[in-house]
Amino acid sequence: MKAIIFISTNKSGSSREAIKAAEKLGYYTILFTNNEKQLQQRKEYIEVHKMISVNTNNLEEMREEISKLLLKGIDIKTIVSFIDPYVHVASILCDEFCHNYNSSIAIKIMEDKEETRKFLKDKAYTPKFLSINPSDVVSTKSLIEQLNLPIIVKSPKSTGSKDVLLARGKAQLEKYIQILRSKNPEETIMVEEYIEGEQCLVEAVIYNKRAHIVGIIEQEITKGKRFIITGYGVLLDVPDNFKKELEDVLHSIITAFEIENGALHLEIRLSKNGWKLIEINPRISGGAMNKMIQAAYGFSLVEETLKIFVGEQPNLTPKHKQHVFTKYIISNQKGILEKVTGKGRASKSPGVVEVYIKPKKGTLIVPPLSMGHRYAYVIATGSSLVEAKTNANTAAAEIEFHLKAYEN
Repeated sequence: MKAIIFISTNKSGSSREAIKAAEKLGYYTILFTNNEKQLQQRKEYIEVHKMISVNTNNLEEMREEISKLLLKGIDIKTIVSFIDPYVHVASILCDEFCHNYNSSIAIKIMEDKEETRKFLKDKAYTPKFLSINPSDVVSTKSLIEQLNLPIIVKSPKSTGSKDVLLARGKAQLEKYIQILRSKNPEETIMVEEYIEGEQCLVEAVIYNKRAHIVGIIEQEITKGKRFIITGYGVLLDVPDNFKKELEDVLHSIITAFEIENGALHLEIRLSKNGWKLIEINPRISGGAMNKMIQAAYGFSLVEETLKIFVGEQPNLTPKHKQHVFTKYIISNQKGILEKVTGKGRASKSPGVVEVYIKPKKGTLIVPPLSMGHRYAYVIATGSSLVEAKTNANTAAAEIEFHLKAYEN
């Protein structure tokens, strides 16, 4: 029995779709989870053939569970995760129990923003940055002289924009450094130059040392207390010089990390001094990304990625090309969700591929402090990206969250 072990999954998005893809490819799917809700809702995960309750933060416990599976004669082809922070953990276990087509060393560095910056510090696409150690006496005046305002302050291990702050002045810079020091007193803090310019996301896979750009996606950023990406547009008509520059950055990264096979995405911004790398993640983007790629090009990126992980050649040839835009919905108010209206109307709007509502009745809704506080999305197509965006925004406007006051 050929099997794939998945470490953790979200209820929806790329990580869940990867398990469904594995089942479609004919694999016995095994999920390691410490999520009590998933264990209680076991019947809803019909594509998971075996769900195992295990502490996913404990390598030794997972090793024991894998050994039990092997004793039962299960042929484990790969161990993977599409969830932060388990991508590296899965790769370590894959090194021990399977043939690993990924690079655990590269994944480990990429999961740490500080290590990534240091590793690529001499590259033209790396922004200016400094690290503040827990014992350092901080001179904000010196930081401003070296980096200029505004300055990005962040935790190297933050995900989903949770601990990424923009300091526009000296007082704000001091405040944000203090906030992160109080939150994680033993951790380094990173400060970086703020890059002005349009941001895009590059989804890519590497097979036999060759990097393939799967999709270039324009990002729409909402700036509140955090940088929250609320819109994604798949760029079909990318100018050759634009694509070549991105391919050069990607090739440089693949060469530096010596990656032979794998999947990653780059967040990258076009400044007046060329492309600047905001961050790398060693996996496909979560949320609606796989469905967006599928709507735009007709293939499942998670399915093709799994093929790479088991040593097979992916097929990344587009079956069609279609303009796609995804609009994420956030809330400007805090409250308890009573009901959501407008989903039916949104679904029937022109060009709409999918409408997804995440929270259930009784959920506490808050203005966004991380990507996890995006509560719904609409994927729409159009005859142009402008039309796809209009279709997505029009449909999203139909959706309303009805909240009652939250008393803390």
